[in-house]
Amino acid sequence: MNRTIPLALLLSMAVPAIASAGPVDNRMDRQAARIEHGRQTGSITWTEGIKLRAEQNRIARNKARMESKGYLTRSDRARLAEMQNDASQNIRQKSHNRLHRLWGLPRVGK
Repeated sequence: MNRTIPLALLLSMAVPAIASAGPVDNRMDRQAARIEHGRQTGSITWTEGIKLRAEQNRIARNKARMESKGYLTRSDRARLAEMQNDASQNIRQKSHNRLHRLWGLPRVGK
């Protein structure tokens, strides 16, 4: 019984840390995976990948700036969602614009 209380306390502190990733971070992870998949398949060229990753970095910097006060307001979340919608649309446009890496050439960059 004596060991159960500290274990329960430890678990209760760990759950909020895991749950704090949130939909914004999950969506950023999915968009990064879409960019990488496009790079691997050749549907996103090297320069397109650079631009798309730079856009993801801008979103991450804005999110960090907005979270500097310790939380995200409703308007912050709406602005981030709008930025992510634009980024998602850009990923789709770049991956379907008929520009492809030539298969004979090696994949360059990350």
